[in-house]
Amino acid sequence: MSRIFTTSVASVYPHYVNKAERKGRTRAEVDEIFRWLTGFDEPTLQRHLDEKTTFEEFFAAAQLHPNVSLITGTVCGIRVENVEDPLMQKIRYLDKLVDELAKGKSMEKILRT
Repeated sequence: MSRIFTTSVASVYPHYVNKAERKGRTRAEVDEIFRWLTGFDEPTLQRHLDEKTTFEEFFAAAQLHPNVSLITGTVCGIRVENVEDPLMQKIRYLDKLVDELAKGKSMEKILRT
């Protein structure tokens, strides 16, 4: 089992926000990505952050967006669509979406609408 599975989402979340903000994007956009991917509303997302839910628990409670299969490309040289472990793939999906935000893509393209 990868160490990231038992890491709290709350401990990584500030890094996602910082990455986005360094590129002129906002925390609200990062939250929108989290909500789109997981199906959580804002209070549920905040509860998971406050309770320091692990990535394993976080994604176990999530209902992934039906368009998640449209997320393709690489994160750290690994194609997200080819990641075999289902939990690691979900984490990589999140990484990929935040990367796209930081690279300046429009929210419509990021959220596959």
